Amino acid sequence: MMAIEDFDSDAMRQVVISRGQDGYWVAECPSLPGCVTQGRTRDEAIENIKEAIGAYIAALRDDGRPVPEDTLDTTIIAV
Repeated sequence: MMAIEDFDSDAMRQVVISRGQDGYWVAECPSLPGCVTQGRTRDEAIENIKEAIGAYIAALRDDGRPVPEDTLDTTIIAV
């Protein structure tokens, strides 16, 4: 697991966390397509998405690919 001090501050991203149908918490980073994880608790999902974001960005950099900007514009609407 990635230590928090090793987490690249440039990698800070907006994350959407919701309760999945199976009772697990699902965490997704919309600015990084396919960067999704889950956890038994909300805290576990948050730790897992931090690790997933770090690994995703490291893989992009290792492949010489650009890292997408975090440009998510969020609106929360109750319907």
